[in-house]
Amino acid sequence: MNLIFEIIPQLSDNIWIQVLSYIILFILVLFIIDRFFFLLLKLSSKTETDLDQELITTIRKPLTICVSLFGLILIIDQFSNIFLGNKYSFFQISNKIILTFIILIISKTFNEVFTNFTRWYSNKDEYKFIQKQTLPLLDNSMKILIFSVSLYLILKCWSVDVTAVLASAGVIGIALGFAAKDTISNLFSGIFIMVDSPYKEGDYIILDDKQRGYVQDIGIRSTRIMTRDDVEIIIPNSVIANSKIVNECGGPYEKERLKIPIGVGYDSDIDQVRKILLNIADSSSNVSSDPKPRVRFTSFGDSSLLFNLLVWIEHPEMRGRTIDDINCKIFKQFKAEKIDIPFPQRNIHIEKH
Repeated sequence: MNLIFEIIPQLSDNIWIQVLSYIILFILVLFIIDRFFFLLLKLSSKTETDLDQELITTIRKPLTICVSLFGLILIIDQFSNIFLGNKYSFFQISNKIILTFIILIISKTFNEVFTNFTRWYSNKDEYKFIQKQTLPLLDNSMKILIFSVSLYLILKCWSVDVTAVLASAGVIGIALGFAAKDTISNLFSGIFIMVDSPYKEGDYIILDDKQRGYVQDIGIRSTRIMTRDDVEIIIPNSVIANSKIVNECGGPYEKERLKIPIGVGYDSDIDQVRKILLNIADSSSNVSSDPKPRVRFTSFGDSSLLFNLLVWIEHPEMRGRTIDDINCKIFKQFKAEKIDIPFPQRNIHIEKH
């Protein structure tokens, strides 16, 4: 770079021609960079994955802007004495402002590249070290790291004593730790939830206080749940971490299982009962065909033979509607087939003295 600044002034003594030469030079550099990325995009279109294209597209524009700003710094550096006179007061401030913009652009670009990278890897079954439920933790951790490094570089750029700032930040951090212990508790609980992953976004969960709904978002401080009434509940992570959670989307199947108990009279044909129950389950539009509905003869009750009809549904919020539909059909079908549904009875004998 120094060689360029030595050669160009030898081409002409006219300062405007020198300025024009520098501008043309950096336009040429930008053109070469643009063609280079165009070639990379063309080559990446032939690969099996879209990750390389996304990364190239993400980097292309910020890199062009950074090169342009860097060229502006070099040009101002060479001609500041001629055009500005007071180099220290104006030129150095201008350079620091431009460098600050460059740091911010690079930080934003790096964060986008990291996000694209982790999102792509989380969708691959063969890469187990990055999972969808841990993505918020990775994203937030990287944002904190990028922010810290960017802040450090910006402070160094403006000649701020970083050691004094870190010492002050340590004292302030201790004071804030005592003042915001609940918030810190929520933050750590959020990290444990993301790592342990008792639930993920889209799961239907039930808490100790019977609040239930779909998990909309798992944040560092809180978890957002959307109820069946379309009401969003925001629950601090420290509360969830200390609660018993029923995840109705957990287990080997992502669907929810319903167990519907039925009792029939002792004179009933159990094979007929089993067939009727399976037919009713198959005819219900809310019941999933995989896994298939099942009937279990569980025990001999005091006044009835006890069965359980096991069915699976796609959406947990359909539980009440599905149970209502199946119970109505069972009652009507049993009545039509003259299958007795017994109920507890007591005979009271009154003796007269």
